[in-house]
Amino acid sequence: MGLIEIITLIGGVAFFLYGMHVMSSGLAKLSGGKLEATLRKMTSSLFKSILLGAGITVAIQSSSATTVMLVGLVNSGIMRLEQTVGVIIGSNVGKTATAWLLSLTGIKSENVFISLLKPENFSLILAVVGIIFIMGKNKRRKDLGTILLGFAVLMSGMRLMSGSVSGLASSDAFTEMLTMFKNPLLGVLVGAAFTGVIQSSAASVGILQALSLTGDITFEMAIPLIMGLNIGTCITAVISSIGVNRDAKRVAAVHVLFNVIGTAVVLAAFYALHAVIDFSFLNKEIDPFGIAFCHTAFNIVTMLLLMPFAKQLVKLSRIIIKGKKGGEEASEAIMLDERLLQTPAVAVAECRNYTVKMAKLAKETIFDAIDTLSEYSKDKAESIEERESEIDGYEDKLGTYLVKMSSSGLTQRDSHSVSKMLHSISDFERISDHAVNILRTAREIYEKQVSFSAEAKKELWVLIAALKEILNITVTAFSEDDLELAQKVEPLEQVIDNLTDEIKSRHIERLRAGNCTIEMGFILTDLTTDFERVSDHCSNIAVALIEVEEDVFNTHTYLNAVKTGNDEKFKNYYDAFSEEYKLAE
Repeated sequence: MGLIEIITLIGGVAFFLYGMHVMSSGLAKLSGGKLEATLRKMTSSLFKSILLGAGITVAIQSSSATTVMLVGLVNSGIMRLEQTVGVIIGSNVGKTATAWLLSLTGIKSENVFISLLKPENFSLILAVVGIIFIMGKNKRRKDLGTILLGFAVLMSGMRLMSGSVSGLASSDAFTEMLTMFKNPLLGVLVGAAFTGVIQSSAASVGILQALSLTGDITFEMAIPLIMGLNIGTCITAVISSIGVNRDAKRVAAVHVLFNVIGTAVVLAAFYALHAVIDFSFLNKEIDPFGIAFCHTAFNIVTMLLLMPFAKQLVKLSRIIIKGKKGGEEASEAIMLDERLLQTPAVAVAECRNYTVKMAKLAKETIFDAIDTLSEYSKDKAESIEERESEIDGYEDKLGTYLVKMSSSGLTQRDSHSVSKMLHSISDFERISDHAVNILRTAREIYEKQVSFSAEAKKELWVLIAALKEILNITVTAFSEDDLELAQKVEPLEQVIDNLTDEIKSRHIERLRAGNCTIEMGFILTDLTTDFERVSDHCSNIAVALIEVEEDVFNTHTYLNAVKTGNDEKFKNYYDAFSEEYKLAE
């Protein structure tokens, strides 16, 4: 094997790995929210978890990515360790899909239509289609085009590898080297080491399939290598478990245990049977189809053997990674794990879950602060201040995480979701700030033992009722992504602005008549200002929902168009709210 062939082989491996990376990344993006929705269906059913694990791995073409995702989900407290076992088992079967696709390279026929089934032939057509899709404007088609191009690059790498090693069939040195792999233990170790270096079992299988085209690889050599690569693929999970909590480390431990125990048991059983029965096929040449079959058969047998011991794998991982159990470790969980950024669809969905929690927490904090105006409580006051600090933490962590995520490859849907969250989290945080302001006003009223006049109280409670409704509408619209509901926010915000102006005017009239004090006037102004600002933030959130969905974001233009235009829907909502929240004459 000359220098040119060696360079070609290395280049082929590089093309193969890059194509695999592009294709799997594209598939993960194209799956969008469906990937997260699938994970959300996790139940205590081991069988269903296995099916989901296999499905997810087929969808993103990487068992390593699936396991890294699980480490991140457990580290974030989103999933429990016990839920991941079935997914890990299923991912080992799901990853065999790539080998079957690559096995088509072994097709030999003079028939044009059958020849087109060979990936290296139809991948050229896919490359042309991929370029056409990428040059278009449709975001989803662009993602699909990236996947097709990734596959074409992968097959180019496969073709380069096959071509570079074709001359090895007549090499005595290569033949002598292959005889070493007849030692099963050495074969397992080499397979594990090689896969550990390139961190892709699919790539390892692809390279082995390319070598099998020389005609010098036998079943006896290939089977231990196939078993070994299952162990080598665990290195990615092990690396990803650095710096995570104990249960997340146990996810990687379960992955390693499953593959090491499975390989040891199947290897021992296979060669024990061989000693008794004598498998004559071991000395026969293996082709890409044979490698795909052995790869799948090994993983299915391992799955069937270890399925009944799923709970024992968890217990063993707890023995290896000592520490607290399950929920006791919740305090160690990071709110959003950066490992999830490798699967943006899941990361976006989890950010959305936390943003919805933040929104609901901000609303509850405002409602409790309003309650202290009529019945002040030190315990409730402390709770409000604690929640305000918690909401500050949400904004800080979500903001940092969302900015990092925005630089990742996102689908159009996920990009919209990230934009909505980035535009909204600061408004939710400011709403909680106003809750603290309202609490301070309530504390002042309580400590000074002062109160509003009967007329002022009635007017304030009309305003408060309107404020509570706008908060309910805004949070529901954001949580459910309801654009129709969001359109009700701005008309109600206008009604609240009018109410605050009217309440201030009436206070001045009472002040002139000697029915109110200047001190209560200051308190009233503080309250109405906070209420008005809260409604402004609700308006910002609603506008973000509407504008981002339309791929434009110009708040002032939108609001001016709505308020000064002939928007019939806005007018109807405004009239209805004005009638509902009308001050007594």
